[in-house]
Formats: sequence, C-alpha cells, structure tokens
Amino acid sequence: MSERFDEISKLVREFGSTPAFEEMPRRTLVDKGIQGPTSAHVIEEIHTPLNLAYVTFTTGTTAFQNIVGVTFSELPERIKASKAALQHAGVRAGDKVLVTYPPLVNVFSGQAFNEYGLKWSFLYRSSRDAFLAALYDEKPDVVVGESSFLRASLEDAKNMGIATELPKHMILLAAGTPMDLDLLPVAEEVLQAKVHDLYGCQEFGWISIDGIPLRNDLKLACPVEEKGQKFFELFVGGMPTGDAFPVSKSGHICNRKGKIITYRRARKFIASTVVVKATTLSAKETIHRVAKSILRIKGRVIIIDPRVETNAASTVLEITSGQMLSGQVERITIQGPQQTKLFDDLVQAQIEYQQNGKADPIWTKQS
Repeated sequence: MSERFDEISKLVREFGSTPAFEEMPRRTLVDKGIQGPTSAHVIEEIHTPLNLAYVTFTTGTTAFQNIVGVTFSELPERIKASKAALQHAGVRAGDKVLVTYPPLVNVFSGQAFNEYGLKWSFLYRSSRDAFLAALYDEKPDVVVGESSFLRASLEDAKNMGIATELPKHMILLAAGTPMDLDLLPVAEEVLQAKVHDLYGCQEFGWISIDGIPLRNDLKLACPVEEKGQKFFELFVGGMPTGDAFPVSKSGHICNRKGKIITYRRARKFIASTVVVKATTLSAKETIHRVAKSILRIKGRVIIIDPRVETNAASTVLEITSGQMLSGQVERITIQGPQQTKLFDDLVQAQIEYQQNGKADPIWTKQS
C-alpha cells in the first residue's frame, strides 16, 4: 500500500493538474502599473479571484478604505472613459506622466495608459519635496495628483525661491478629491500649466472631466438642497455614486461647456435605493446573485423587486429617494440599455462566472 502512496505523491509533485504555490500566476504592483510608494499603505499579497481583472480600494476621504473588485466585463467602458479624458486634456501618445498617488492608476487602469501610449512614473517618496524634485529631474508632460497636494507643493517652490527652475507648460490632472480652486492661479503662475478637474471613483472609473461626462450612462437625479443650492445625485449605469453636485448653465471653472460642478461636491449620507424592476436574464436566481455580487465588490445595495420581470427587452431600474426637495418619497425610472450600461456589464460578469465556475477543484461539492 505504501508503494501506491509513494506513486501518488510523486504524481502530485511532478504532474499535478492544479498549481503548487510557487507555480501560481502572480499579478504584482508592477503588472497593475501602480508600483509607487505611499505612506498610507503596506504592501500585502492576497489571493485574487480569477473572475476579477484586479482588486483596488476606495480612497477613504470620508470613511475607511474598502476593497473594490473590478471585473473584466466593465474594463472596456472604463478604458474608453479614460482615453476620452486624456484626449480632452490634450494628452498625447508618448507623453511622460508623473503620478503622485499610485492607486490613481487603478481608476484609469494601467491598460488604458498602455493603449494610449503613455509612459508613467511615480515619486521616489510620497512627499512634497519628492514631487518638486521629480518635476525638476523628469520634466513630465502630465501630472496626475490630488489638487491640494499639488497646490501646497507649488507654494513650497515659491517660498523656497526655486519656482523659476521648474519646467513649464505641462498638464495637471487634479483627481482623487474635490478640486482645490486655489490650485488654478498657483499652477498658472509657477508652471504656466493647464489644470483639469478629473472626477471619478475606484468603483466606477473616471466619470467626468471639467464637468463634461465621460460615459453615456450617467444620470443626475434626486435633487437635494444644501446651503440654499440644489444638488443632484450622480448615478453611473443605474447605480448611485453617493455624490451630489450642482448643475450650472454658466459652466465649470475649467471649461464653460461642462455643466457638472464637480468641485462643489455634497456627500449623501442616505444613499438612494436601486430596485431592479426588469431584467434581460431568464432566471430570478441569477439577478439575485448579481445584486449580492455588486454589494460585495462595489458596496452598492441593489434590491430585486419580488415581481421582477425576467426575459425583458432591457434592464429597468427604479431609483427611490426620501431626500427629494419635495420632502416626499419619489421614484425615477432608469431604462436600459444605454442608461444601465455599467449594471448590465456586471450582469454579464455574473453570467461568465456562473459558466466558468471556480477553477479550484477543492471547491467541488459533488463527484
């Protein structure tokens, strides 16, 4: 009997159909294009499911940073939006990009940078001095970073008397937090740079630049009032971002054609409810799984109507908000396929997952 076990052990080590630990594929920070330092994180290896293109996390500006899963199905629209943002800002193929906060690359995805033909780098250390040194040494064409950090760094350069030695006429993409308007005059004075306000989130990718939509599935709805001004909640593909913005006919400070005033954000503490009224899926069980998956990887609550219509021509979502200006609960319908694109992409991800299942035989429940 021991000889048979010896043979099994040998086969396991030499001809196993599943990988040993050292044989497992690895997706590193380099592979994701975010191999830069930050003082707010540690580098930790994790097991990432094969059904996710990559794992990232929320920025944590108002709460704990939470894990975000990005599926393969949603990547094309994220990449398309990223390329549109770069083109709008006047970024050219071959430009050198300096990214001050490495996780911001995940919002683009490194694949978008590669497809656009960009070369990007990071600070040696996550500090203002390191940023100024990188500007001087690398002379980037484009800088991506949080606006208050950029503004404070350029003010440091002025105070130290080195502003005149910095390169000029670059593009600044202010991203990650609502834009600090004081950056605009400082960037013009010190760098003669053009500033663009890039708004988005890790969950959904880039959403607008200078108040101009980057996706076709955006909707502003559920108005609330704050300090005497009307703010509209922003939805992407039928799902709430939790952010609300004014809409102005006079336009965005960076581009008068942009109507969404993204530098005046209001956070909604009670998110609107999304109810699925109709789905193109044939099985109610699958749409319930979609809702569960979205909660887990995007942190958004999706409710399935008990009378949900299956095999529908398109997805129909109903948005319910109790914070409307009227003070009454009101309902807004979002009709697919264009307005529910992101939601439908996540439905597709669920279908593909069910068709492929787990690749690890250890999870097999039956023979």
